[in-house]
Amino acid sequence: MTKSEAAARPVPNPSVFAIDPYVPGKSAAPGVERIHKLSSNETPLGPSPRAREAFRAAGDALEAYPDGAATALRDAIAQKHGLAPETIVCGSGSDEILHLLAAAYLGPGDEGLFTEHGFLVYKIAILAAGGTPVVAPETNLTADVDAILARVTPRTKIVFLANPNNPTGTYLPKAEVLRLADALPPQTLLVIDAAYAEYATQADYDDGLALAQARENVVMTRTFSKIFGLAALRLGWCHAPAAVCDALNRIRPPFNVNSAALAAGVAALADEAHIETAVAHNALWRDRLAHELAAMGLAPPPSAGNFLLIPFADAAAAAAADAFLTKRGLILRAVGAYGLPHCLRLSVGSGEANGLVLAALRDFFANG
Repeated sequence: MTKSEAAARPVPNPSVFAIDPYVPGKSAAPGVERIHKLSSNETPLGPSPRAREAFRAAGDALEAYPDGAATALRDAIAQKHGLAPETIVCGSGSDEILHLLAAAYLGPGDEGLFTEHGFLVYKIAILAAGGTPVVAPETNLTADVDAILARVTPRTKIVFLANPNNPTGTYLPKAEVLRLADALPPQTLLVIDAAYAEYATQADYDDGLALAQARENVVMTRTFSKIFGLAALRLGWCHAPAAVCDALNRIRPPFNVNSAALAAGVAALADEAHIETAVAHNALWRDRLAHELAAMGLAPPPSAGNFLLIPFADAAAAAAADAFLTKRGLILRAVGAYGLPHCLRLSVGSGEANGLVLAALRDFFANG
């Protein structure tokens, strides 16, 4: 853009032009009658029937603004997790919470840190706030505490840690997260993004909730988009120290969560049986898929989420497999934007969809 062009219209902040817009996974396969969308880590079981009913009932009062304080939902979250409601902030998806945290704590000259294959939204939120993104390398596709700490400077205001991480599925055990929190300076905010916490059945996994309760510089974020099946409604929350909640509540939009999402969230939390069924389905198929993929020579890293990262020989092989699967209506997620062009991410789907993916991959290699 030339100076004369810039003078002719309003110009965004310079950091905006450093943002690569987030591109979601594809959701269609042209010419294919039936598709199985396994690209966005959506639950194959859908939401709780109670949540569906609450959503429908919310349609009777569309003329009224939602409760700007999200009182009923914060109370329900607090009761479920043993928290004080005033330590909870709700958002339009946990993505909004991440953006609010960046907006509240980052500015020009400040640094936001995340790991090499971390969630793409971290970089977007940091740049949108005018901060400088800093990337820490991973070890074996897993966050490395020492590598993170080596990149912390007096300008580091936020460290984003996805645990479990998307798209790798790997996680840091509780002891390593605690070591990271202990070593960070008190003015640096540690944001533990636990979007997939409900799926993490490993004995040494911890969602960071207790750590956020005990520290003044730790926040844990969660979402209703994954195991609760409410992705279309955009609903998330965080547990944070009182001072952080105060900052977020000062800058968040006054009615940032819609009434249908609030009602569905309360109902979804109450349906323990639905959650248990989803956890069991995921654990069964995650392990089965990993075993079958390994037998084909595709060795996904152990996953604590509801997805598997499938590594191919190279980027060309991954692209060819992606095209082959798409022709059969099986849509996986290409993850080149995460620095993993030789991989595809497979969400754990229905039993039928999972079986079709395995059969298709066998055919891909047999015909290749």
